[in-house]
Amino acid sequence: MSASRAPLSAASGTSSLTEKVNAYVGCINRLSERSYESRRRYFSWAAQSGPTGKERIIYGTYTIYDTTDCKKNVQKANALEPRDAAIEAAASAYAEAVGRLEPLLKEADDYYSQENYKDDRMAKGKTMHPRLVAAWNEFASADKALRGGVEAVNDRRAAERLAEIEQKEGKKARYHVQALMIHAKRVLRTQEADKPDLSALTAALNDYEAAVKAAEQASGADGDIKIGSMFIGNAKTFLTSGKQLMRRIRDKTPYSQGDRMMLNAGSGWMVEGSPQRLMRDYNQLIDAYNRGVST
Repeated sequence: MSASRAPLSAASGTSSLTEKVNAYVGCINRLSERSYESRRRYFSWAAQSGPTGKERIIYGTYTIYDTTDCKKNVQKANALEPRDAAIEAAASAYAEAVGRLEPLLKEADDYYSQENYKDDRMAKGKTMHPRLVAAWNEFASADKALRGGVEAVNDRRAAERLAEIEQKEGKKARYHVQALMIHAKRVLRTQEADKPDLSALTAALNDYEAAVKAAEQASGADGDIKIGSMFIGNAKTFLTSGKQLMRRIRDKTPYSQGDRMMLNAGSGWMVEGSPQRLMRDYNQLIDAYNRGVST
């Protein structure tokens, strides 16, 4: 049921590692979602085997932003310390894959937007199909690998930050907020799997719910900082959306025709129990966290 990948959070600080990671994050956040949207748009009307020219509606596909800056930024970032051969190779592969996808999507967009399939009986559409599928598959594989590398760095930093807060302050409000954000990311990552595991998603949601309750209880306790109601509200909204998605998977609840129309139109955040709504609410939680959690 997963349809999207969440934007990644840029790292804070001034170290060369921060600059390195943020270059990779910049590529992902600018180019990845649009690349996945282009694939969703195409397969919303074309069969997996390819277009025939007999489709009732032909939407075409989407283009993506210029990939030149991404390639330049990756080359620069790969030369920065600390050197890490695995993540640098993943970043280079990402830049190459998305760079190959860009002109192909432009070619497809011109063909479909100008309705040239009406002149050649979809001949070019049929020949482009395997090229598009191969390019999307290559991109998705590269995106997954680079995200994995970036998230490993971010996970390590988050764990270090949590341990630092515990050492300095104990398990008080600030600690519980940081733990809450770690568990929120785990929920999102669990449902982003190609085939979300119901038991893993349920366990992640249970841990996240416990983290939300712990943050609420710590807020203002014994003279500690009071966590803002907006942040807590966003945390609970994300929990609700996560449970709705879990129940849709658990109960095998299909999307209605209206739901599918919104999902295909890029309005999936309006559909209860959709990955898009969960992602929307996660992004709002991130925004609330970045604005500051205390009142």
